[in-house]
Amino acid sequence: MKILVTGGCGFVGANICINLKKKFHEVYSLDNLSRKSSKINFKFIRKNGIKNFKIDIFNEKEIQKLKKFDLIIDCCAEAAVEVSKKDLDRVFNTNLVGTFNLLKKAKKDKSKIIFISSSRVNSIKEINNIIGKKTLKKNVKINKKINENFDTLKPKSLYGFTKLASELLIEEFSYAFGLKYIINRCGVISGPMQFGKQDQGFVSLWVWKHILNKNLKYIGFGGHGNQVRDVLHVDDLVNLINLQIKKLNSIYNKKICVGGSKKSNTSLKNLTSICQKITGNKLKYTKVKNTSIYDIPYFVTDNTLANKIYKWQPKKNIIDIVRDNYKWLIENKKNLIKIDK
Repeated sequence: MKILVTGGCGFVGANICINLKKKFHEVYSLDNLSRKSSKINFKFIRKNGIKNFKIDIFNEKEIQKLKKFDLIIDCCAEAAVEVSKKDLDRVFNTNLVGTFNLLKKAKKDKSKIIFISSSRVNSIKEINNIIGKKTLKKNVKINKKINENFDTLKPKSLYGFTKLASELLIEEFSYAFGLKYIINRCGVISGPMQFGKQDQGFVSLWVWKHILNKNLKYIGFGGHGNQVRDVLHVDDLVNLINLQIKKLNSIYNKKICVGGSKKSNTSLKNLTSICQKITGNKLKYTKVKNTSIYDIPYFVTDNTLANKIYKWQPKKNIIDIVRDNYKWLIENKKNLIKIDK
């Protein structure tokens, strides 16, 4: 199968590219290499015989000039929630206009699409309602898991809005033009080829700070570090995408929640403890009590639908995820310190 992976030199995209190439697919990357980290990942995908098209995803003319692909996997996104408040044009052009351009390309070529969406399409107010009046001074035990039917109508973040709008665009193209798609609503993803940057997720950032012996900050919800998120190892996501590709001719037009679920949920405080054990470094931390309007206290994914359709469940737990991050960051420490400057 001939596959284009947008954002193919980013963390998620590079992992998908390399894995699919090993499965004997004909794989291409599209990435403008605007980030220092993407330039490092570009070297990894090139070693695996993967060509990158250095194109901005919002450049429709260049997108339309590309060859025909059987499948487009859209991983390209400006993913930092807080950045979405500061650089509106960049977020909308990449996340929404970019997807629109890919849909027009897919319509012309009759390509299928797997879209990497986000759990951030869900309404922040309704997520906050899960914990109700409980404070986060202590660990809060909650059994609620979030599935495909959770509320998406109320505000979520500008980043989340662009992802939800892209989902709706995909569904419209399917209805009007017969486009076949899969939408994966992913929570926090982590693993090798992350660079310890805040905009790539808190797990890699936490491990990197422990490696460098840099102090931590527990931000929001009183600064206690008890907010909870589930984390998905990128290998588990790639395994699901492989299953989806195999069944794409018979199973399509699905919207699926994908996360680490109960197996790998963690609070910041628990993550700190795991990082201490794996790195051997104990860090000081400061409390930042103020909570951003975009912060959420809790998110654990319900993978029931993914399991029902594909017999898929994440295999790696939070300790596996931290350990794999640590191994990769140590192996690439010299290059990563250059980026950190």
